[in-house]
Amino acid sequence: MVYNLRLAVPKALAAALIVIVGAALALLPLKWAVLLLAGGVVLTAILLWPQAALCLLAFAVPFGSISQLRLGPASVGAAELLIALLFASWLGRMISARRLVIAQPRLLLPLLLFLAAISLSTLVSSSLQLSLKEIVKWLEVLVIYLFLAGEVNDRWGKWVVASLLAAGSAEALVGIYQFVRQVGPEGFVLFGRFMRAHGHFAQPNPFAGYLGLTLPLAYALTLEGWQVWRDKLGQERARLPDVLAEMMPYFAYAGSFAILSAAMVMSWSRGGWVGLAAALAVITVVRSRTALLAALVVALTVSYLLMMGGAQYLPQSLVQRFSDFLPYLGGVDPTRVDVTDANWAVIERMAHWLAAVGMFSDHPWLGVGIGNYAVAYPQYALGRWRDPLGHAHNYYLNIAAEAGIIGLATYLVLFGACLVHALRVIQRTASTRDVPTSSRYQRTRPSPSLDSEAPRCAQGVGQEAAAASGCRAKNMWANHRVAEGQRRYWRAVALGALGVLVHLCVHSFFDNLFVHNMNVQLGLVLGLVAVTQNTEVAHANRD
Repeated sequence: MVYNLRLAVPKALAAALIVIVGAALALLPLKWAVLLLAGGVVLTAILLWPQAALCLLAFAVPFGSISQLRLGPASVGAAELLIALLFASWLGRMISARRLVIAQPRLLLPLLLFLAAISLSTLVSSSLQLSLKEIVKWLEVLVIYLFLAGEVNDRWGKWVVASLLAAGSAEALVGIYQFVRQVGPEGFVLFGRFMRAHGHFAQPNPFAGYLGLTLPLAYALTLEGWQVWRDKLGQERARLPDVLAEMMPYFAYAGSFAILSAAMVMSWSRGGWVGLAAALAVITVVRSRTALLAALVVALTVSYLLMMGGAQYLPQSLVQRFSDFLPYLGGVDPTRVDVTDANWAVIERMAHWLAAVGMFSDHPWLGVGIGNYAVAYPQYALGRWRDPLGHAHNYYLNIAAEAGIIGLATYLVLFGACLVHALRVIQRTASTRDVPTSSRYQRTRPSPSLDSEAPRCAQGVGQEAAAASGCRAKNMWANHRVAEGQRRYWRAVALGALGVLVHLCVHSFFDNLFVHNMNVQLGLVLGLVAVTQNTEVAHANRD
């Protein structure tokens, strides 16, 4: 009864929508009729399956900027509309079921603390509209995270993962096309032959930031696929067609990793490269203790070779890309430096960093108000650097300038909690639980080569007791193999999420990645960690 009542409102709304769309199709021009029909299909799907909005949100992050509606200082695009529909559908289903139940996952309190801190900074904001725009971004993260934590099972979670990788790969292909075909502004030209990849993000750095929030997932799943491949080929009587069929999703993950990696290189973004290197290193090290030792050996070897002059054997364009900022590491006065095309980006960033430091020094507790960096910037601008650019090109300095010590402290607590939570989930899924160890099961435990017999054993009604016992054991073993495969998959997802968080933390030293709806990407990734935890708990209860 509760279930029927729960679906009554969405079905009624869907029926009404179908009637309205049908009438409009008969009256409107073809172009508008097609758009309305597509919108009606999406709206109906979200009303019936709110989880579908999460898959669409994955595509709205890179492609949502294609068409947006300006509302004052804010822009409303596909991501904002989908989140509004998701929240309305979720709330409507809870009201119709007369059960207002919201999950309370581990990161709820840190998120609420940070939201409270940035909301407090609005007391000193010069522009409340700009402050509300930033607060809404983090409210969107909260809604997406809570919905994933409470309403998404492992099946829908896999669809979300697939959507994230598909959307990232599609956007990466756009960037690769721009690089090869020289599509973009003249200032992005490289070596006179190529164009810095920037996708739909208008700039290479946020494009690389988006790739960095996707690529670690593909990397972690590719590593898991390699391990599955080795395990399958190591089994007795393993049939290659069966192995290839089971490996198809992992081949797709590997392809996504290759496409995303190529686009990341073509972005020519130092911040993206450094963040990605840190992310992949952390994933590799956390995944395997052996990798930790290997990483230390490689790091020491590379450091030694570079100190001995090994850099001369690397491409000079790459060496110059990383060395042109070294003369300024000690700190310089941006107003007294001879600015050239080579050092423009470095000096511009330093000017904005110093401006953010000035804001923080003058307003240490609450800052200048969340979202108000650009408003306050003219008072702190240095020399020729008069354009506020919207942010300080360093999110830690940016949040300190806008929300003061309170905002910065709660932000660090939030991301510290995110990293710790991801590590704990990875540790929980790392320990492979033993198969049931009753003496009867141990006597009849089948070899891996008999796994394929499990479905036929399920039909063995009326057989002898001993044969039935053997069938039950084979079924138990097959079920355990399936559960273990699920556990390993979700551990890889959690590892990828950890890599995403590491990339965000590192890249944030050089840029602000909470632009172009990338806050939505963060909400989806944090939610997947919660889904991983829920899936592990469910497996533990079944065991």
